[in-house]
Parts: sequence; C-alpha cells; structure tokens
Amino acid sequence: MQAKFSINCRKCQRLVKFLDEVKVSYPDYHARPVPAFGDVAPKLLIIGLAPGMHGANRTGRPFTGDFAGILLYKTLYKYGFSSYDESVSATDSLRLIGCRITNAVKCLPPGNRPELNEIRNCNGYLSAEIASFVAGEGRALLALGTVAHRAGLIAMGLKSKAYPFGHGIIHTLPNNLTLYDSYHCSRYNTQTKRLNVRMFEQVFEKICANLALHIKTKG
Repeated sequence: MQAKFSINCRKCQRLVKFLDEVKVSYPDYHARPVPAFGDVAPKLLIIGLAPGMHGANRTGRPFTGDFAGILLYKTLYKYGFSSYDESVSATDSLRLIGCRITNAVKCLPPGNRPELNEIRNCNGYLSAEIASFVAGEGRALLALGTVAHRAGLIAMGLKSKAYPFGHGIIHTLPNNLTLYDSYHCSRYNTQTKRLNVRMFEQVFEKICANLALHIKTKG
C-alpha cells in the first residue's frame, strides 16, 4: 500500500521512543524520518538500509555525515550522478543528477537493525517512491544490502525467492525495471574487505551501460 511520506511519521513505537531519546542526547540532530534526496526525475533510484546515528539521522540527508556515504558519493561523482564527491550537510550545494537516494526504513533503528514490522510499516513510503520512479520512466534500481533488496521487492509486490540477493547480481523486473544488488557501503563491509572500491564501481559501470543503452534505444 502506497503512502505519502511524512517527516512527522510516528508509526513505529520502538523507533519513536529511540528517536525521542536521541533528540534529548543530541538536541541539534535531525532525529526524525529522513526524506529521500536527489533528482525529482531520476533514472537511478538507490535504496539504502536506514539513517545512520551520526550520519543521516544527524544531518537529515541520506548517507550524509558518516562513513557510509564516503564511498557512495565519491562513486556517484565519478560516474556523473553527483555535482560533488562529498555530501556534507542537507544545506550544502551538492545536487544529484539523474539519481535519487532513499532508505528502506526512514528512521534510525537501535543498533542499525530495523525489525520486520518496522520495515513493513515504512514500506508504503518506498512503494510510493518506486511507483513515482517508474511513472517517470526510471530504469535502474540499486539495492544496497539484503534489507534494501527485500524491501524493494516487497514494495513492488514481488517474491524474494524469485530474485535472490547477491553482490553484482542483476535482476530484470516487471515494469521495464532492472534491479542491481550491491553489498552496503558501510564501514564494516569496507574494513572487512567484503566490499572494496573496485567491486562497488563495477556495479555502477553495469548501471551506466544499461542506462546508456536504454537512452540510445529510445533515441
């Protein structure tokens, strides 16, 4: 079921309680649901997990202000999706080009681990975002991690068994969409070498090739 995003959403009792506690400890933090960021008519929609404590939860912009965004924004800039290679705050001059970033869960979860009911509560927002993306002739979805992958499929009414997650895997979906999977660009994944720069860039090279072919075919 689609739902219009609200920065004042308080559907999930556990998350509401946690964010209220965070706001007391860090009164200058955003500490609310974090809206999507980027081009209003994108060709690429990136789905992350959830805001990070001292990143998006602090700044109010996805993947901004913590380690997880470093690799993402450098890569977006390298492949022409961003005007700068670093996202500092929600008020800087960075803009995304043909790209938009959202999260499976819009609020910071304790331990960065959302519960299934929280993913489902937030899924209506993701469903609306994907529906708008498709209506705007969006082409490529990029899921960063298993949770984002599954949340995206739920939002589209698709079964996870039919589209298993795996880094570098490409799924052809209904509605002329292509879903790309990547390990999440978290500090843990890069420090343990589960994900490195080249692995991440290879995913974007496939996305760019797909988008270029789509544009050429339409032209």
